[in-house]
Amino acid sequence: MLRLDKYLADVGIGTRSEVKKLLKQGLISVNGQIAKDSSFKVNPDTDKVTFKGQELTYQEFRYYILNKPAGCVSATKDGLSPTVIEFLKGEPTRDLFPVGRLDKDTEGLLLITNDGMLAHNLLSPKKHVNKTYIAFVDKNLGATEMELFKSGVDIGDETPTLPAEIIEASEKQITDNLKNASINKENFIYSKAYLVTIREGRYHQIKRMFEHFNSNVVYLKRLSMGKLLLDSQLLPSHYRPLTSEEILSLKS
Repeated sequence: MLRLDKYLADVGIGTRSEVKKLLKQGLISVNGQIAKDSSFKVNPDTDKVTFKGQELTYQEFRYYILNKPAGCVSATKDGLSPTVIEFLKGEPTRDLFPVGRLDKDTEGLLLITNDGMLAHNLLSPKKHVNKTYIAFVDKNLGATEMELFKSGVDIGDETPTLPAEIIEASEKQITDNLKNASINKENFIYSKAYLVTIREGRYHQIKRMFEHFNSNVVYLKRLSMGKLLLDSQLLPSHYRPLTSEEILSLKS
């Protein structure tokens, strides 16, 4: 059972203080009866709650996949730059947060949810959830350097990184991932692109791993997180709810 004001706030009708005003105006009904008591208890599974005659649907947890563009930050609030939450227009975003962070200039898959337990499991170092990126760099890695990359790299932290997977990206992968990129391509110069899979999330980790070999990342895009893949039909700054199959795959 939920308090009516929490129920209404969770489905995005407004903040709790705003919801109380709507209740006083008689705009909320529960099972056909006007409700004005914010503390009234409702069962999300069985009670029919309406706002201005429109039935509301309650979801305890919400899951969205965003193709993050460059230029925004992976945060819920920021005084200087747009946040990833701002792209979810029309959604109840009050308690949503991004799962992990992508750098401001990094693009690609970002999971946004209010499911704290799932986020913990996906980000926990003990879980070693795979995250795959395509990295465009200004200097190729040699065969020996790639083998060292796979062994773990000293990026200046107390311990080297965990072993990573790295292979050269195909021409199709390069073309597909640059086609709709939101970066400025006029001055975009790169030497090679690699698919890199890591199992941790250290600060600027992939960039620092390449820098160890005097190779600079000029464009980085995340393609997958665990079993969740970036939707190829999702343009930068676009999002959609996860399917039930995708949600189950993340929890399995």
